[in-house]
Amino acid sequence: MNQDDDKFSQGYGDAAEGAGTAADSMPGLDELLRKAELQAQEHHDAWLRAKADAENVRKRAQIDVANAHKFGVESFANSLLPVKDSLEAALAAQNDTVESLRGGVELTLKQLDAVFDKFTLTEINPVGEKFDPHRHEAMTMVEADAEPNTVVQVLQKGYALHDRVIRPALVSVAAPKRSLA
Repeated sequence: MNQDDDKFSQGYGDAAEGAGTAADSMPGLDELLRKAELQAQEHHDAWLRAKADAENVRKRAQIDVANAHKFGVESFANSLLPVKDSLEAALAAQNDTVESLRGGVELTLKQLDAVFDKFTLTEINPVGEKFDPHRHEAMTMVEADAEPNTVVQVLQKGYALHDRVIRPALVSVAAPKRSLA
């Protein structure tokens, strides 16, 4: 054996000793498998919890939407109850005069206007305005002194809720003037 062979065998022996130490400190395959299974179980449990949480959020959102549809007009309905009370009180009165009945109706109308104002329900009463097919529905065209396509008469007021037309005004519109020639 020469000097190089001695160095090789000595180095190999050191490496084998080091490998034996590393092999002793490395976990066995069974332990690695057990750790991997535990980790997989933890991930599966976390996934199940997340899935259950998502399902609960979805169900809560459905209930909230259903309640919003069902009770969305609750405040509006509560505001209308005094108007109904006033109308019932007027009907229950026995010996009212025409003036007192008129006063009661005017008061009830004021209550109703206050409710409309509170909920931004506005009248569309376009007499003298230019005809707007988005807010008005022309019922007839009439000859008038006004400019053509001007609303000259409102047959039924329209209403808008937060600037969205919920009922267009039914109107008569000025027709273009005919020439006499």
